[in-house]
Amino acid sequence: MLTSLRHYPVNNFYDEALAAPDQPRESAKQLFSQLNDTFFNSFQELQKSSEAAIAQMGISFTVYSDNGNIDRLWPFDVFPRTICSQEWQSISTGLKQRLKALNLFIEDVYNDQQIFKAKVIPKEVILSSKDYRPECRGMRLKHSSWACICGSDLVRDASGTVYVLEDNLRVPSGVSYMLENRAVMKQVMPEVFQDMNILPIDQYPMQLLSMLRSLCPHESDNPEVVVLTPGIFNSAYYEHSYLAHEMGAELVEGSDLVVLEDNCVYMRNIEGLKRVDVIYRRIDDAFLDPEVFRKDSALGVPGLMRAWKAGNVAIANAPGCGVADDKVVYAYVPDMIRFYLNEEPIIENVPTYLCSRKQDRDYVLGHLSELVVKPANESGGYGLLIGPKASKEEIETFSKLIQDNPRNYIAQPTLNLSTVPTVCEEGLEPRHVDLRPFILQGEKSYVTAGGLTRVALQKGSLVVNSSQGGGSKDTWIVVTEEDACFQE
Repeated sequence: MLTSLRHYPVNNFYDEALAAPDQPRESAKQLFSQLNDTFFNSFQELQKSSEAAIAQMGISFTVYSDNGNIDRLWPFDVFPRTICSQEWQSISTGLKQRLKALNLFIEDVYNDQQIFKAKVIPKEVILSSKDYRPECRGMRLKHSSWACICGSDLVRDASGTVYVLEDNLRVPSGVSYMLENRAVMKQVMPEVFQDMNILPIDQYPMQLLSMLRSLCPHESDNPEVVVLTPGIFNSAYYEHSYLAHEMGAELVEGSDLVVLEDNCVYMRNIEGLKRVDVIYRRIDDAFLDPEVFRKDSALGVPGLMRAWKAGNVAIANAPGCGVADDKVVYAYVPDMIRFYLNEEPIIENVPTYLCSRKQDRDYVLGHLSELVVKPANESGGYGLLIGPKASKEEIETFSKLIQDNPRNYIAQPTLNLSTVPTVCEEGLEPRHVDLRPFILQGEKSYVTAGGLTRVALQKGSLVVNSSQGGGSKDTWIVVTEEDACFQE
């Protein structure tokens, strides 16, 4: 075994690379066989090389703070996460199953509401969601694709079981960083890619474009697809421009589009007006159309909802799909799969307590120091209580928040998230990770080969979000000789 990892701690966590200090997992065996001690001891230099590549490529993100918006280089760790292709095939099938059920649920919510009539989900849970849009009632979409792009966050517990932690169905971000992570790794470790069978991910932009074109509401040999961005000050602007460039689509702001009396959307260009068929929007519902939602929005397009409801333009993701992107609704997704598909979930939820239920609420209030408490609609790791790390004052504050607005909170057990070796000042140390694969659903379904592994760079931290000190890793789906890692 490599001496640099001989004393690597494998404790109460599932480590993605090592079952024990001298026992690499099946997915990592090829990696370890490719790298000798000298290479491992130079990981600090590889890390510096990756950071230089990121600076040269201009890969950045924006952090909002009281001191203004700060552009930072993308935080990246050069040690990859490896997963066997056989295991990934099962995960991929489970993700497609989940998104199909979620899309059927969204269409049902805005039309027949059969799931309420069957008493699978209480109707008030949906009607009380801040993302329920009555303006979408009666809409039926091509391929039933409301959430066409989904980024589901996966975690692995101490036993090695994979769970869905949450679904991101509104404007999921991060896929450009997944693609750029791979580009960086190929630059700093080219010889490893030559000898290992790692599934590619670079086809994602074309898969995305194909999916978006499949949504075109009318017959067209070459539908006009645009990416609608809030502008350069948005934290994900780098991703918006990157995906538009890779797809060969126009990157537009709200002021570049206009809806005319024919209820069609047009793009302004130097030649005049050009009709738009599909809009990949990276703007929240509230800012999409000042005629319907926020009257003060300068980011959206007046009349856009009229054009969409008239069937003259497709919007991805569709307005109203956030009704399923709610941590309370998340608790019911396994029931949705059984109801709409008559199947058992392939990937389970993390056990979840709904504070709107008195029995659950009483348990949560009595065990706050042991649980993770989440508000229903926050993202980015904000508004959380991580009970085992919380102060007495924080626990008292959350106790009051839950009692004042129980609908807004869920709780889950504190999972021992899996770890991956990570480059630190003292060498390679375990850090906790999650994984965000990206799923597309249009005429066909597609799942990325892996996804964006997010890593908590601070020792002992469970917070992986880049805006709060987290970073990322390249994720390798490895075709092994026997593809037998899932039998462990």
